[in-house]
Amino acid sequence: METTYNVRIWKLSAYKGKRRTTYSVRWVVDGRAFRQPFTTEAQADAFRSELMTATRKGVGFSITTGLPVSHQSKAASVSWYDFAVQFVDTKWPHASGNNRKNLAKALTATTVALLHKEPTQFEDVQVRTALREYAFNRNQREKAPPEVAATLRWVKRNTRTMAAWEDPEQVEDVLDALALKLDGTPSAASTVKRTRRILNVAMEYAVRRRILPANPLPKGRGSSPKTSTAVDKRCLINPEQAARLLGWVRRRPRGGERLHAFFATLYYSGARPEEAVAVHVRDARLPDQDAADQWGELLFHTATPEVGKQWTDSGHTHDRRHLKGRAAGDTRPVPCHPALVKILREHIEREGLEPGDRLFRGESGGALAGSVIRRAWAGARKSELTEAEHASPLGRRVYDLRHTCLTTWLNNGIPPAQAAEWAGNSVPVLLATYARCLSGQLKDLQSRIEAAQDLTGLDPVPMRGAQNFAAYSSRPPAKTRYQPDAAGPARPPAGSSPPPGITRRHGR
Repeated sequence: METTYNVRIWKLSAYKGKRRTTYSVRWVVDGRAFRQPFTTEAQADAFRSELMTATRKGVGFSITTGLPVSHQSKAASVSWYDFAVQFVDTKWPHASGNNRKNLAKALTATTVALLHKEPTQFEDVQVRTALREYAFNRNQREKAPPEVAATLRWVKRNTRTMAAWEDPEQVEDVLDALALKLDGTPSAASTVKRTRRILNVAMEYAVRRRILPANPLPKGRGSSPKTSTAVDKRCLINPEQAARLLGWVRRRPRGGERLHAFFATLYYSGARPEEAVAVHVRDARLPDQDAADQWGELLFHTATPEVGKQWTDSGHTHDRRHLKGRAAGDTRPVPCHPALVKILREHIEREGLEPGDRLFRGESGGALAGSVIRRAWAGARKSELTEAEHASPLGRRVYDLRHTCLTTWLNNGIPPAQAAEWAGNSVPVLLATYARCLSGQLKDLQSRIEAAQDLTGLDPVPMRGAQNFAAYSSRPPAKTRYQPDAAGPARPPAGSSPPPGITRRHGR
């Protein structure tokens, strides 16, 4: 921490606003001006007295914060690298595999932005890999190879302290660096927002540990980029396109029929890919082949997202989690379309699956790998879509099969509450996500508005007040305060004198 004794303290300044008066203490440290506002003059004068006392005692002032060393928080004595490692260890037991990975990515980018200097003896990618895969991974930290350990020791020596977060200029520089990719182009808004959300949690943790006096990240509008949760209508697949894509997957020489059943499950039941991978044969309740009602039911109870074995406690590539947005042990039954019943029945018979087996397995009998799923879907799009369709967002992600299913439910009259229950969403989230994809009701809505607002054939003569009131209200008009008789009061004959005791002035 750089300190100086070149300090000048000015007298108090008062600013009289519309609501209240603010008193500020102003001082200069090594040519850099600082200002601290207070709501009362007594508070400002007490703070100025503390600064004056520090100068008389020969206490050095921090060039970064402008405060005496005796007033410094614990931030100046804590390295950002050590704090980040401690923060990861605190969050690790309660975080999912994906959250652990996102936490490591955000802290890696922040640590690189807080280095005193660029690494010369290490490549940038070497530093980032060491931080992401070892420093911010509790399971792998002790397994770091010697060259990675040397890289992390250099990072620890050259990382700024937590006092950097007390300097608004440095905070702004870090946030600007986090908004850019390695090639200098802007990062996706969702990535920037996720990184800032993780940083905000880290800063709140620093405040609770009394390392920082307050959260230094900006608040309010404009502090983070805007993102949209609504589904892009262009990504939806029509029935003809879905039939072509699933047909190509079925004809795929290697594992095509197995993958066809998997993609059909996403298209007909609206399941998330990580939920469909975790389904077992006993979770598919299929009717008999000769039953009159061919509707079945799928029971989803577990999600196994693919995150990488270095991020899971079990050492497996897939992390075992409960359903998204549900409590542990909760289940979600979804109706199984008759067409999907037929596909799954043939799939189970062809693969020779038992009730305890996974419904969709890889070639070696394990979980279906995400790389295999994405590769097969990319091949179907390239083969069956036109060049313009392939370049568009149409079905670009496997997840778009779920979007297509949920949109089909809503557009065909399924109540939002029921569709949300089948999809595993809340009703507000469901409507906000798929509001732009609802169609088929425009003509009916237009006819309703047209009939209600049509003025054709109405009398153009202006109506009187009572008629105008009756046209727009079912209540009777209010009576006036004074209503004289229709005949009016009796008038004395002209020229007659007023009654006794009443003068003409009173009569008028």
